[in-house]
Amino acid sequence: MAAPVVDANTRGLGTWRIPRSRGALTGLLLMLLGIWGALIPFIGPAFDFGFTQDAAWTWSSARFWLETLPGIAAFVGGLLLVMSANRATAALGAWLAIAAGAWFVLGPSLTGLWHLGSLGLPRGGSARQTLEWLSFFYGLGAVIVFLGATAWGRLSVRGVRDVAAARQHRERRLRQRTQPAAQGYGNQGYGNQGYNPQESGAQSYPGSVPPALDEPQVYPSDRPAAPAEGEQTGVFGRHRHRHRASH
Repeated sequence: MAAPVVDANTRGLGTWRIPRSRGALTGLLLMLLGIWGALIPFIGPAFDFGFTQDAAWTWSSARFWLETLPGIAAFVGGLLLVMSANRATAALGAWLAIAAGAWFVLGPSLTGLWHLGSLGLPRGGSARQTLEWLSFFYGLGAVIVFLGATAWGRLSVRGVRDVAAARQHRERRLRQRTQPAAQGYGNQGYGNQGYNPQESGAQSYPGSVPPALDEPQVYPSDRPAAPAEGEQTGVFGRHRHRHRASH
């Protein structure tokens, strides 16, 4: 049995980093549904569509706990899915949307038990009342739960696009770290340190780096001075020079 081949360059990539497009469409739909759920109880009665307890743009505790609060939660969850490139943050947005949808479904049944306020009765006939219940609570909550669960399912799997996005992010960070270092080495040339070879009388060379120096030029103090013209070096030469000076 052949051993599985593991690419060391992709190990750990895409675990937390994801492309922003992963939850963009789902997040946008959740944001729209959240706006609908939070505002429809205030706008609907103006078109004779809603519940009989309160008029349009009237604040009540039942509207806040059962419609406005879960609508805001669904909107925030969708916003996290749209904006976040981190898997944990996007997953938090998905679970927030799931909780908001579940509260849309369960909230009307818990109104009397938890004393959340009076919701009232839906307007119109049976068909219209069914549409109002689905648009305000049950259908709206079911769709939000479905979208949140879909987003969570996609986030729970590390795909090829996640690995590619994480690799691009890593390479971009490496380039940003290496570019300042390369510019720092380049700025050590003569031109950027205020040294002008033409003004100092030195010979100018093409480019910013002068040619290498010979060994006597690098360490001039380690070499003896050149003998004068006609002077002989060595032991006998120094002896003759001393004899002439004594005479």
